[in-house]
Amino acid sequence: MDQRNMTENTAEIIDRCGSPQDSDVDFVIPVYNEEEELETSIRQLGAYLSGTVNEYGAIIADGVPANFSWQIVIADNASTDTTWSIASELSHRYPDRIRAVRIREKGRGLALKSAWGESKSQVCAYMDVDLSTGLEQIDSLILPLLSGEADIAIGSRLLAGSWIKRSARREFISRSYNFLLRTYSRARFHDAQCGFKAIRRQRFQDLLPLIVDNEWFFDTELLLLAQDKGWKIKEIPVRWVEDRGTTVKIFDTAWKDLQGMKRMKTFRNSTNPEQILSHQADAYRQTHASPFAGSLIPISLLGNSTVSRNHPAILTNFTA
Repeated sequence: MDQRNMTENTAEIIDRCGSPQDSDVDFVIPVYNEEEELETSIRQLGAYLSGTVNEYGAIIADGVPANFSWQIVIADNASTDTTWSIASELSHRYPDRIRAVRIREKGRGLALKSAWGESKSQVCAYMDVDLSTGLEQIDSLILPLLSGEADIAIGSRLLAGSWIKRSARREFISRSYNFLLRTYSRARFHDAQCGFKAIRRQRFQDLLPLIVDNEWFFDTELLLLAQDKGWKIKEIPVRWVEDRGTTVKIFDTAWKDLQGMKRMKTFRNSTNPEQILSHQADAYRQTHASPFAGSLIPISLLGNSTVSRNHPAILTNFTA
């Protein structure tokens, strides 16, 4: 990947706790104002990967640790509550297992571009902070990428064998969107928006200069680009339970996704779609450049956040 593109995306990070490690997998957790749920979810994920709790969070004595090395990356999308304080404290407490990055503005796509963009792991994965997807599917998501069987792996709530619990409204919107995606955009995958995905890092670096969207359409854009390149996308059925407290604006997100589908169709039908996408991605980055890019002013001097040290530990500590 062009070093310039990696630098531009990691420049969105305005604070860090911890450094990227040469692990097998980075599990990125994008968060925005998740002070109530963050520590519980990170502890549960870490404990599961360490083999001290099962997929439901119950403590077990005979669990088996993940057979790959890993690091959890908390990507804070400019939270206005104490999320960053909690994330940085977790990173300081478990420096070998958790790192945290603070990004200057909201956007799941921006969070993943930034965190994956500086990753040193073989595989870059992400999960929603509510852990809606059953953790027992982690091996099915990661191992095909480490073995070279696939380039990308995604959880699919629409495959046979999936167990889903969500409202009728969200079920209708999800199925309608993915139907449009298959008919209008010729997608050969079934569920673009499940928050449970992984990609080989080198493949992501190849796509990064081409990805325009910084929000929810990021997932769809990445998958369509990968499909057009002929890469292997592995879909896995999942157990998925809707987070009733989600702050995602369903209809606003759906409208933006439809606009993204139209944009992608125009580019994919052009004679040189990669060049057009790359130019548009460059233009997007320039119009959204940080006003302090290139400044000698330390970003830490531009504002302070109150550190909360009273957040309770929910589960037993996971092992290093």
